[in-house]
Amino acid sequence: MRDFSTEPGFRQSVELMFNRAAALMDLSPGLQEKIRVCNSTYIVRFGVRLRGAMHTFTGYRAVHSEHLEPVKGGIRYALSVNQDEVEALAALMTFKCALVKAPFGGSKGGLCIDPLDWTEEELERITRRFAYELIKRDLIHPSQNVPAPDMGTSEREMAWIADQYRRMATTDINARACVTGKPTSMGGIRGRTEATGRGIQYALREFFRHAEDVAEAGLTPGLGGKRVVVQGLGNVGYHTARFLSEEDGCKITTVIERDGAVHNPDGLPIVALKAHITATGGVGGFPDGRVSPDGAAALETECDILIPAAFEGAIHLGNAARIRAPLIVEAANGPVTAGADEILRARGCVIIPDLFANAGGVTVSYFEWVKNLSHIRFGRMERRREEARHQMLVDELERLGDGLSDGFKQAYLKGAGELEFVRSGLDDTMREGYQEMREIWRARPEVPDLRIAAYLVSIERIAASYRAMGL
Repeated sequence: MRDFSTEPGFRQSVELMFNRAAALMDLSPGLQEKIRVCNSTYIVRFGVRLRGAMHTFTGYRAVHSEHLEPVKGGIRYALSVNQDEVEALAALMTFKCALVKAPFGGSKGGLCIDPLDWTEEELERITRRFAYELIKRDLIHPSQNVPAPDMGTSEREMAWIADQYRRMATTDINARACVTGKPTSMGGIRGRTEATGRGIQYALREFFRHAEDVAEAGLTPGLGGKRVVVQGLGNVGYHTARFLSEEDGCKITTVIERDGAVHNPDGLPIVALKAHITATGGVGGFPDGRVSPDGAAALETECDILIPAAFEGAIHLGNAARIRAPLIVEAANGPVTAGADEILRARGCVIIPDLFANAGGVTVSYFEWVKNLSHIRFGRMERRREEARHQMLVDELERLGDGLSDGFKQAYLKGAGELEFVRSGLDDTMREGYQEMREIWRARPEVPDLRIAAYLVSIERIAASYRAMGL
């Protein structure tokens, strides 16, 4: 194990993990460096007159790789946003898109702002001005750079950005494709809000289909009854926890939020807990669990599956040795530092890496982008034809005297709509992505874990793109 005398930063962690994978590949030094570095980063400082005074804001848009265009990546609003962070996130987007075969390069943006400090009207003015600065430099464009929501942003901000682009590019018929994660009324796609959480659910289901992998983590077969700790009950954590508890029989025994953690060994009611957090701003006072103020210590709670879904660096050199989860699913970007990763690996912990685990968001963003470019929703052309063909089969079976239950007929006769197509495509993507990772993990003894396997798949695809260009 390497000696990490100091904690590697987020960007350092991404580069260390990239280097671990690249060392196992036959890449020329020049090509390896081309894939590793961030191509460009734009920093903008702009002013907005608010509350009778001029306020200056700093924003970023990093483009890591343009081996495929457009480049893709969210825009986050947080006071912690900085150049290193957006460049690290842009790199992860490059590798993530390559892994799940989304035809994008990697990008990321951010605005150094606390959204809670401003009213909705003020946030709209700030967002539109930030979008203006990016749009006029083609850093928001349907065929060049397509943002999406991230921490601190939602479909609301994406709607403002899409409208700002439409105002500035009045003749662009594909204007709606300039951003994804929009409301459905503005060209968004059903299932996008839940996409990252749903993708994590599908990733876990695929993991548990492979007995050898489950045994590697020291777990018993099946998701049912598994004790799960979730850090962060934002969009990703909430949907993940809800789907796993309601559909797969998991017990969400601990949820960690900014003001502490809430515990219930019998499983927390996730919908009620989310409503409580929304109403009060934290887990304090939640009646259906035991609340403790030390959220950091709650990460060390004994469980079967730990899902850090909040922010990068949550598991680090200071706490890695005390983590008691045999399986970690990285719902956030970079929640495990490079130093912590080595400690956990040495102890036999299995990590489903962020590169794969949280790729549901960009996968469904891809579907939304395709929908916007095709100018037709999924299912519009085939749904009723599918129902008619199913009705023919049901009618023939009933004519022959083979009675069918009403429940079966109702479910079978319903044609697939947009949401069903989205979930089907996402499930297929997560299954295939996991299978490609594990094939390398199991076939090559020098590949120690799923993270390095994921990087190997991604880097090879990016390298193939560059070679095809003649680089």
